[in-house]
Amino acid sequence: MATRDITAEQFNDTINDNDIVLVDFWASWCGPCRSFAPTFAKSSEEHTDVVFAKVDTEAEQQLAAAAQIRSIPTLMAFKKGKLVFNQAGALPPAALEDLIKQVKDFDVEAAEAAASAEGNTEEA
Repeated sequence: MATRDITAEQFNDTINDNDIVLVDFWASWCGPCRSFAPTFAKSSEEHTDVVFAKVDTEAEQQLAAAAQIRSIPTLMAFKKGKLVFNQAGALPPAALEDLIKQVKDFDVEAAEAAASAEGNTEEA
């Protein structure tokens, strides 16, 4: 699967309707963004079970602000609609592959259950 450009209108449906979504927040004027783009595109061809989405921060300024993008490129990973990774900076190919493996192996339900158990104290 190739990368797909998404807009603010498509963002929530994209992350909620797919098991795993990687979102690359980028801009055409950003050198590191341009250097990361081939790595992201190549990985999208190797992992057809993952949605590789791109958000142009210039065209989608409100979405970038809502996502609290402070620098680009920023890569976010969502699994089952939950944000599981958020980091600025271009990843080298090996690091991107490692991230994808970790996201695939990550158990969202177990993490939510553990967080719920930790935060399950009675309030006065």
